[in-house]
Amino acid sequence: MFNKILIANRGEIACRVIKTARKMGISTVAIYSDADRNALHVEMADEAIHIGPPPANQSYIVIDKVMAAVRESGAQAVHPGYGFLSENAKFAEALEAAGVAFVGPPVKAIEAMGDKITSKKIAQEAGVSTVPGYMGLIEDAEEAVKISNEIGYPVMIKASAGGGGKGMRIAWTDTEAREGFQSSKNEAANSFGDDRIFIEKFVTQPRHIEIQVLCDAHGNGIYLGERECSIQRRNQKVVEEAPSPFLDEATRKAMGEQAVALAKAVGYTSAGTVEFIVDGEKNFYFLEMNTRLQVEHPVTELITGIDLVEQMIRVANGEALSISQDDVKLTGWAIENRLYAEDPYRNFLPSIGRLTAYSPPAEVAAGPLVTNGKWQGDAPEGATAVRNDTGVYEGGEISMYYDPMIAKLCTWAPTRAEAIEAMRVALDSFEVEGIGHNLPFLSAVMDHPKFVSGEMTTAFIAEEWPEGFEGVELPQDALRRIAAACAAMNRVSEIRRARVSGRMDNHERKVGDDWVVTLQGTDFPLTVQADREGATIRFEDGASLRVEGRWTPGMTLATMSVDGTPLVLKVGKISGGFRIRARGADIKVHVRNPRQAELAKLMPEKLPPDTSKLLLCPMPGLVVKIDVEEGQEVQEGQPLCTIEAMKMENILRAEKRAVVSKINAGAGDSLAVDEVIMEFE
Repeated sequence: MFNKILIANRGEIACRVIKTARKMGISTVAIYSDADRNALHVEMADEAIHIGPPPANQSYIVIDKVMAAVRESGAQAVHPGYGFLSENAKFAEALEAAGVAFVGPPVKAIEAMGDKITSKKIAQEAGVSTVPGYMGLIEDAEEAVKISNEIGYPVMIKASAGGGGKGMRIAWTDTEAREGFQSSKNEAANSFGDDRIFIEKFVTQPRHIEIQVLCDAHGNGIYLGERECSIQRRNQKVVEEAPSPFLDEATRKAMGEQAVALAKAVGYTSAGTVEFIVDGEKNFYFLEMNTRLQVEHPVTELITGIDLVEQMIRVANGEALSISQDDVKLTGWAIENRLYAEDPYRNFLPSIGRLTAYSPPAEVAAGPLVTNGKWQGDAPEGATAVRNDTGVYEGGEISMYYDPMIAKLCTWAPTRAEAIEAMRVALDSFEVEGIGHNLPFLSAVMDHPKFVSGEMTTAFIAEEWPEGFEGVELPQDALRRIAAACAAMNRVSEIRRARVSGRMDNHERKVGDDWVVTLQGTDFPLTVQADREGATIRFEDGASLRVEGRWTPGMTLATMSVDGTPLVLKVGKISGGFRIRARGADIKVHVRNPRQAELAKLMPEKLPPDTSKLLLCPMPGLVVKIDVEEGQEVQEGQPLCTIEAMKMENILRAEKRAVVSKINAGAGDSLAVDEVIMEFE
């Protein structure tokens, strides 16, 4: 077995590989850019080597720099993680020439299946059903428009060397095809150093389901079930689960066997993923093969008990698989939510900055259910597991140079419903401050009826939030539960305040029982009857709720019980109440005595400032180009400028007809969020 492995990656996946290597007794080497000097993966590794400036195309994807680090460290093998150089045949060749093992597939398999165009041709030759498309290279935007018309809109414009949603656009018109082609080329060049583009038919109402395969160099190949990855935004996966709520055993078997046959046809070894589009009739079409470890691999590990990183390392060491297809047992259900540094209230635009608070829920292992990488018997009722793969820490910086994903929160339970409920509690327990993030949106997805029923497609987010995410309006029963909890918490705060001010002693109680709790436009007049164990909250309509918990002022997380049902609240203090975040809702809760509540109704509403004549930068980023000039009349929908952040280009468009009166920024400028880019008459 190897003594030392270098991880040619960063962030959570580097940390993930380090954990397994440590378990196997293998020392690890991290590489890092200037931006990652204090990163978690650098701290976790046994040694670390600096490789250059922050941009990936000057550090992490420069083969010569990574190879220099390999030579300096004396590493016997390199694990590439995902993204960056993980599917780069030239990198694998360089390692082979240096006598260093690549923890991944052979060069020929990478060349055959890592390239999206080549892989589709091979799949067609092997008799695999593929999505209609143009397999040749496309020279310019006008050719892209011509091909799109021949295929028929809508079409998917994709980077040949792409992955992770980078360099992908859906086009429904000639204009979108033209713009999408150029943006895809730019993103592909920046992310992968390869700007080749191809186009295929976009299948409407599809489900994205992928098969995990595992092959060795001794002719053995198995599949480890499937993952449902249909919850996507801008072709970037957000929620994954295993198994799929849509497949039956016959379809699973057919997809799995086809995936293994395709892998064997190209001499594939290591872990890989064959992705399919599946329609409503369970017809499946080969989409692409990812010749690397997938971001969402933890859900497969949770339902199979198999450590995929360990298997990759053993295969790279020349070992035969110790697991046969008959050994693979899918137990329970696992869900993964990707925590992104993206602000859902600003159309999911990237957010950077310092993590002033970062406290994930406590991890809970599946325990004795898994022995030597295999499930042992059936899971007991009520058993759950929580896993959080992350690469950040409280006080660390989220950089503009890399992917916005900062953690992968996973839950496992015997049934899908239990796994969803475990995820709801875990999301509510996850504290993140200092940046915009998508935790509220993930909570909203977990509660959405379509997701709960399993009846979703890749269009789920676009269909359910067509105007963007603006938060969650909780139902009345949920508001009542939160109101009861806040009333009990307010009583604790008032007692503390009274004692500190000297207004309360052992013989005199100054905290009243009658309160009005106001949240999301609803008033709840109520009475608090407290005792040593908690409080009984009686509402004006005669209903009552029992609240128990150990929250004290200053705690940012309240783990409560309302009528015996858990309720986890993120708590912030505001004047006259609390800022509460729960189940995707961000709520100002005011707790007032009856007289205060009466007077509050007379207060005028504060209106936000008028920014209708300003184009504000919606995120911290770099100005790629300005498309208009001062004095120019612009029309609704016309591109105004392009901003790049976290490897994604964002075109800002005019919301209405106007005349540009002043431009405050130019190409190459770095802008902060809400900085004024241009002004209008």
